[in-house]
Amino acid sequence: MTMRLGYLLPTREKIMLGQPEAAPLLDLADRAEEVGFDSVWIGDSLLARPRHEPLILLAAIAGRTKRVELGTAVLLPTLRNPVILAHQVATLDQISQGRVILGVGIAADVPSIRAEFEAAGVPFEKRVGRMMEGLRLCKAFWRGEPVDWDGRWKVEQGTLAPTPHRPGGPPIWVGGSAPASRERAAKHFDGWFPTGPEPTAWAAEWREVQDIAQAAGRGPDEVTGALYLTMALDDDAAVARRRIDQYMEQYYGAAAAVLAKSQASYGGPAAGAAEWLQGYADAGASHLVLRFVGDHERHMDAIMEIRGSLGW
Repeated sequence: MTMRLGYLLPTREKIMLGQPEAAPLLDLADRAEEVGFDSVWIGDSLLARPRHEPLILLAAIAGRTKRVELGTAVLLPTLRNPVILAHQVATLDQISQGRVILGVGIAADVPSIRAEFEAAGVPFEKRVGRMMEGLRLCKAFWRGEPVDWDGRWKVEQGTLAPTPHRPGGPPIWVGGSAPASRERAAKHFDGWFPTGPEPTAWAAEWREVQDIAQAAGRGPDEVTGALYLTMALDDDAAVARRRIDQYMEQYYGAAAAVLAKSQASYGGPAAGAAEWLQGYADAGASHLVLRFVGDHERHMDAIMEIRGSLGW
């Protein structure tokens, strides 16, 4: 199985540093394609963790790049009207000529995200059902046929144009490591996209996803095993680990020890990073999206050297 590597743009980090300019982010996306990354990703938040709007920024990247896939890590579809979201994603997929991967999630239950939902006029409760129905409605529009829908949203003979470049729309990956998230991924989505755990535990959870998918009548290649991982490369592992802990606490406003339970990360020298990443490959992962702590260009170059050493 060929391993694909993705790069997460530091949209949140730039806002935290008071550097909202988009041009440097676009340059980083260009460089990721040039050095050999397979995909470029952008996170999503309105008010809880402010950053650039992902679909708009991905459209700008789509117009400058030719090869890399373009993903959301992860989008909160519940915050968006699905009719509008279906139109936006279809247009983005046309601009990129079929390179979109729609990573989605339900959001963590923390006060800042509850406040974000309230500000957007969306009830936080039953957000899973809203997400699932909204994405089904998107898929109905992406087929290009008139849609009748009688649910949370009302549609009578609605037709979307353009439809996505990719027939039926882009693949949809769902985040989350909870049992319910794994079951949703196995039964309803094109990929499972958690932020951990470490390779051995991830392998066991991935086997569970595959077993559920098979029981649901899906083929072995219908669900992609992907991960969102955080890395800080440094010859001094203690320095790298402190850097990750400080970064996580500033980014999420929570204790690093708590965050480490749900978000897999590596801090240390390149040799150890190669072994860590290979562990996920051996466990069955086929797409790793990497978030870097520190100099992004240096990390890009180092990861490409690691990729070469691993024969990916």
